[in-house]
Amino acid sequence: MTRARRLLLSLIVAATLAAPAARAAEPYEINTILSLTGNIAFVGQTQLKSLKAIEKMVNDNGGIHGRPLSFVVADDTSSPQTAVQLAQSLIAKGVPIILGSSSPNACGAIAPLLQQNGPLLYCLANGGVAVPGSYEFFTEMSYDELMAVTVRYFRERGLTRLATIFATDSGGQTAEKALQGALALPENKSMQIVSAQHFAPGDASVAAQMAVIKGANPNAMIAWATGGAAGNLMRGEKDIGLDVPTMTSPGNLTDAFFKAYGPVLPTDLIYPAVPYYASGAPTDDATKKAVAEMAKALEAVGAHPDMITISAWDPALVLVSALQKLGPDASAQQLRDYLLHLQGWVGGNGRYDYVANPQRGVGGNNVVMVRWDAQRNAVVAASNFGGAPLNK
Repeated sequence: MTRARRLLLSLIVAATLAAPAARAAEPYEINTILSLTGNIAFVGQTQLKSLKAIEKMVNDNGGIHGRPLSFVVADDTSSPQTAVQLAQSLIAKGVPIILGSSSPNACGAIAPLLQQNGPLLYCLANGGVAVPGSYEFFTEMSYDELMAVTVRYFRERGLTRLATIFATDSGGQTAEKALQGALALPENKSMQIVSAQHFAPGDASVAAQMAVIKGANPNAMIAWATGGAAGNLMRGEKDIGLDVPTMTSPGNLTDAFFKAYGPVLPTDLIYPAVPYYASGAPTDDATKKAVAEMAKALEAVGAHPDMITISAWDPALVLVSALQKLGPDASAQQLRDYLLHLQGWVGGNGRYDYVANPQRGVGGNNVVMVRWDAQRNAVVAASNFGGAPLNK
């Protein structure tokens, strides 16, 4: 054998031996659809911070079976149509997981595309209803749970004359339907809707609706919208001279919202929220530890917990934990079946039980009512978990 042939053979052998190691070092990609531009870009951009924090935390601790984790993010431009196109492309590639979108409208449009064998869709918006046992999962607590806890909180405070104003988008419609379900519960027969108003998220003014609400003399209100549309509601309430305990979407539980609309916020602004905000409410040690780990990881990438970063944190992390348990070759069906039976996993939203709370893992017992304390520039607990007021 010539020297040249021996050298060539040595190179081939070396390359063959190195191939498995090279493959093992390939990133494990979780394909993700976020709204990074468009009208809810503030949601997608904030959720991206959570994913970057999880990437760093997981990779600093060995990745997924030695493979670095990578969230491969595509922008749906806050458009359900674009989200569908992105999802169709991923489904055609046979990916096992789609994480996202940031929008309940986009998730609702993607869901019918899911095949008999997946992929698993973990929506990062909590507005929506999944078929139990399906491949569709949702972040955080359902609107049904949020409204049931909110109504209990108002009722036990003696606030029974309720006014409502909901956005006419799909999120507002879902929330209003959830409220109607909560009010139909036997324990809530003392609750009364004195005025039910609606508005389009793009409306410049809600003065007419607020005038009707004020005339109905409510002692509490639900003003449901997110971002600028919610700020419009708060300004309308302030302008009409109405200042009653007001619950709004937890999507507004962010520093950016308080900075933008602080001067027009009602004195008693209330949110249904998650354990991170439960200062003053009893929290178990495992949840405290998970919340502290989340805050530390977010701080490492220049972020901090709020309702939006948290909405992406647990879904991404529970998928990572499933992959670490099942291995990076896990199929969509294996991942779905694992989640459907998962109990006892603890994340930033508390202890998960996908058997008791199908397709979400968390329910009313994970919800705590909080209020914005403008004087302290802080969010503080207003109830125990499940809605019983701390101070009636």
